[in-house]
Amino acid sequence: MISMAETLTELFSQPQASEYLTDIGRLVLAAACGAVVGVQREHLEKAAGLRTHMLLAIGACLFTLVVIKVHPGDITRVMQGIVTGAGFLGGGVIFREGASVRGLTTAAGLWVMSAVGLAIGTGQYFIGILATLITFVILSVLLRVEARIRKSHAKEAAKDPPDDGDPPAGGDPAVKD
Repeated sequence: MISMAETLTELFSQPQASEYLTDIGRLVLAAACGAVVGVQREHLEKAAGLRTHMLLAIGACLFTLVVIKVHPGDITRVMQGIVTGAGFLGGGVIFREGASVRGLTTAAGLWVMSAVGLAIGTGQYFIGILATLITFVILSVLLRVEARIRKSHAKEAAKDPPDDGDPPAGGDPAVKD
């Protein structure tokens, strides 16, 4: 019986070994990008956390890698499938609780991670990493900014409640994530 070490040694001694290493790097990078966003969502105890974001990014990357190798002319169809699949998963984390809607931001994060996985799968590392960092900033830094805005609007509404029947400024309080 051949050992795992012998199998790997044989595999990486072939002419396409550098291609294998590139593919491994792409999958690992997609996982790392998913982890960056997933950790933030996990910290907030959202429905889709670390593992979900990592798996989605890896899956999108893997579908992209496979189609590039098997039938590169079908890449746009695979892109459409990835977006549709991510939308389906995102739909599973959106919940309506009375007048409130929860999970929209988590669903959007999953959708973005599918695009990141796709970008990395096609070799667009810079844009994939950049999109991950921008997404992280949006989800973490802007969360604090939104909280301050809501707090400010709540103070204003408490001082001078609207008398014309219009809802208070600051957006629809029923939409949360």
